[in-house]
Parts: sequence; structure tokens; C-alpha cells
Amino acid sequence: MGENERTMNNIKGKGVAERSRANHNYSGEDEDDDNITSFSFPSVKSSPRNASSKYDFVKVRVWLGDNADHYYVLSRFLLSRMLTVTKIPNHVAIKIALELKKLLIDNSLLDVSQSDLEVNLFKLMERRGYGEEYINRYKMMTRFHHQRVPLVILVCGTACVGKSTIATQLAQRLNLPNVLQTDMVYELLRTATDAPLASTPVWERDFSSSEELVTEFCRECRIVRKGLNGDLKKAMKDGKPIIIEVNKVSESLESITLATASENKGETVKAAEVNGSTFRKEKPGPKPIIIPIVLKMAEFDHKALLEERITTRTLSGKCVVQDTDKLITNLKTIQNYLCSFESQGLTVVNVAATTFPQTLDWLHGYLLQCIEQGISSESNENSRQPAEK
Repeated sequence: MGENERTMNNIKGKGVAERSRANHNYSGEDEDDDNITSFSFPSVKSSPRNASSKYDFVKVRVWLGDNADHYYVLSRFLLSRMLTVTKIPNHVAIKIALELKKLLIDNSLLDVSQSDLEVNLFKLMERRGYGEEYINRYKMMTRFHHQRVPLVILVCGTACVGKSTIATQLAQRLNLPNVLQTDMVYELLRTATDAPLASTPVWERDFSSSEELVTEFCRECRIVRKGLNGDLKKAMKDGKPIIIEVNKVSESLESITLATASENKGETVKAAEVNGSTFRKEKPGPKPIIIPIVLKMAEFDHKALLEERITTRTLSGKCVVQDTDKLITNLKTIQNYLCSFESQGLTVVNVAATTFPQTLDWLHGYLLQCIEQGISSESNENSRQPAEK
């Protein structure tokens, strides 16, 4: 009998240990687990993102629509990400999201409408000093996502100007999951197809003149542009925002984006029968928002970053031009060519190592402004359209 008791105690101990490990590793964002048992654990250091709360173990359902036909489970993490889009600092957004869920649970509001949720959220935002300006941004981005407006952000520039960092940071700030690098498209086309592309980047090669360099650059741009067609069409059709980190851009890239948008922005709907036969007509979809940005860096900073990159690792392992000054000259030639499209609508942004955070913050606000203008123009066009009889 004593042996059986010891066996049962061991089994119970293993069960408690398994549940303890499960709770210890719980991130606090997965709110779909209905069978959570709380245990006390020794205090451990954890990152703020993974910090959990007892309120994470309680579901709050948010009902949508006038008839409350659908609902979603409130997530602190997703709500805080939405708040950071409005330019609220991340640590404040996390606190506001927790305060909202605490308020709802403490008042037994486990089923709440979307409008009531937003009323309480906006009060908490105002209490922390984030009033009308931030509330309007939140409403604007909510409308943007609900309308599934296609958004294409082109972050353009030469090598070593911070394209990857800025594209990644903007994607995080704007809560956009899709970032595409044309470098990857270039390599895929070069290795998997018979596209006439060199293994060495164009600015690492030697040319007899700047005109020859620009001509070769434009030729490669046209090839890479075709490789982007699939991703662009999908973004236009599904209304999924995408950030494209571009070092292969020319006047044709924006035009192909606009052409792709016009081809895919409408959806076919079935109309009523006329004389016993049905016909189909095109239902216009949301007009896509396309934001091209060219990053420009001063020669001094550009050269310093390029030399650091050469020191830490070779550019591609097959660099033909070994002279740093020659590389800078090639990059400057391409940069000047890209900046020449400023008169055609491309926004040129000066980037410097010492003012990088300020530049990122400015870009965040600029993109929000462009999105707002795009949504407003779409609403104005719809309001001007005559009502169908």
C-alpha cells in the first residue's frame, strides 16, 4: 500500500510540474485557453512584452455590427500595437491596453460592443494626455483596415543608407507584417531564371561613364520590376499593406504599380436579371495608396557607413571596384538619379546617422498623413458618385 501511495504522489507531482511549466511559459497573449490554473512562482525577470497579468486569463468578447453577429476576443497585445500606430509610445500603449481590460473585467463587462469598447478606450487615452489628435488617428487606421485599402510603401535608396532598418522600423510602428526586399527578388531572378543579371551589384562594377552606369541600372530595374508583379497584384487584390525595400527603382516601377492597381482594384459582382439573362458589372474597390520615398544621405555619412561595411564584411565577395572613392562615386551617381524623380512625386528624405530617430519619427507621421489623405479622397469620390437607380 505504501508503494502505491508513493507512485500516486509521484504522478501527482509530475502533473503539477507540467501545469507549472505551462503557466510559467505563458506569454499572456493567448487568451483562448479555458483551463488555466494559477500557481505562485518565484519572481523572475521578464521582458515587458511577455509580462502577463491575471486579467489575461479572462476573456472579453467584443461584438461587431448593429446586430452583434460576430465577435472577437480582446487581445492586449494587438490593442497596444494598434495604439503605437497612432504614435503613442510603446510602453504607454501597453499600460493603456492593460487599464482597459482591467476596467472591463472589474465591471463584469465580459461582452461589450465595439463602440462601447472604443468609448472607454478613448477616455483612458485622454486621461494619459493622448486626446483628439491620437483618437482621430485611431479611428482613421481602424477605417483603413476595415476598408482593406491597398497600401504600397516604397522605401528606395542605394546601398548603406539605412533602407533595411527604416523599412523594418516603419513596419513595426505601423503594424504592417509584409516587408519585401528587392535584393531577394534580384537574387531569385538571377539564380532561378535565365534573367540577364550579374552576381555583383551594379555600383560595385566599373563603368566608363556615369551614363553607362545609369543605363545598366535602369535595365536591371526593368527586370526586377517584372519580378514584383505577383506581390503587387496580390497586395492590390487582397488589400494587404506591403512595404517594399527598393534599391532597384526607376520611373517604370511606380507606373507598373499604378497599372497593377487599375487592373485589380475592382471586383466583379452579379447584377439583376435583364430580359431573362444576367449580366455582370464591375464594382470599384478602394483606390490604392502608393507612397514612394527616396532616402538620401550626405557623402560624409555615406562614406563612413560604406567603409564600416567593407571593414566588417565584403560587399558581395566579388567586388570588382576596390577603391572606396569609386564606390562612393557610383552610389552618388545612382542616388542623384533617384532624387531626380522628386519632381514627379517621389518624396526625398535626408538621412543622417545623428538624426536617425527623428527621421524615423517624421516618416511615421508622414505615412499616417498620406494614408489619411488617401482615405479622405476615396470618401470624397464615393460621395460625388450619383446614386444608382
